[in-house]
Amino acid sequence: MLCQECGSKPATLHFTKIVNGEKTEFHICESCAREKGENIPGAAGGFSIHSLLSGLIDFDTASKIQSGISQAAQTLRCEECGMTYTQFSKTGRFGCSSCYKHFDSRLDPLFKRVHGSTDHVGKIPKRGGSKIQVRRKLDELKHELQHRIVQEEFEEAASLRDQIRELEKEISGQ
Repeated sequence: MLCQECGSKPATLHFTKIVNGEKTEFHICESCAREKGENIPGAAGGFSIHSLLSGLIDFDTASKIQSGISQAAQTLRCEECGMTYTQFSKTGRFGCSSCYKHFDSRLDPLFKRVHGSTDHVGKIPKRGGSKIQVRRKLDELKHELQHRIVQEEFEEAASLRDQIRELEKEISGQ
């Protein structure tokens, strides 16, 4: 796709602006974006996912300080790379893979606020996703069946068993 401004360079920046409910899309090259004064991701003063993340972390830290959490919790440190939670909150990036483990107690509330959950469920493609949805439903029913058996709710377990058999037939028939 070529730049909508100059028409000669490839469009590398794609913007969607919504003003008063009206959606407008722009596809422009980096040099035209600089001329127009648009914020370029990754450039100085541009939008960065890391600045967004660190803003959420700072929000979390500020609220904990206000609620009286001890200063010792604020100096949490990764044993592998030595990065502190304060450093992470400023950069939005971890120093090593062990930081996830060392900052775990602080990350769950952050992930819950950003993603709405701490469990990754992924996306299901619209085309060809029906098998995946059926398999997920099958897994849920099997888990529920085990729960019902442990609770000795055998009538409900029998009903779930029948539903599982129907879904397994559906999967094998596809």
